[in-house]
Amino acid sequence: MITALTFAVSAAALALAAWCGFAAYRDQPTKDWHFIGMAVVSVLALAQMAVGIVRLAGGDRPEGGTGIFLAYLLGAAAAVPAAGFLSLAERTRWGSVTVAAGAVVLAVLEVRLHDIWGGGPGA
Repeated sequence: MITALTFAVSAAALALAAWCGFAAYRDQPTKDWHFIGMAVVSVLALAQMAVGIVRLAGGDRPEGGTGIFLAYLLGAAAAVPAAGFLSLAERTRWGSVTVAAGAVVLAVLEVRLHDIWGGGPGA
């Protein structure tokens, strides 16, 4: 995995979590701007998934096991979009809370992906 990309996805996810958490604090549902933020974070997560698949196809293997790596990779790609769809069903502050929680989950999954791959610089 690319450490800089992992950091970028995690930072963007945490920024989205803070933004949606602030919206929930202000008693606001998710708005169009939040969905644009979710799209940006999701594209970064998809880029991470593409990098992971290319590395696996190239013969590299994660230290923590290929199966668990793929499961985390798919979960990371699905976390924010799933939260976004749930927030559409809940058009209250709790929709914003759902997106904030999904973004935090993505950040944690990214850290785990890095650990499973082998961590370390340039991993």
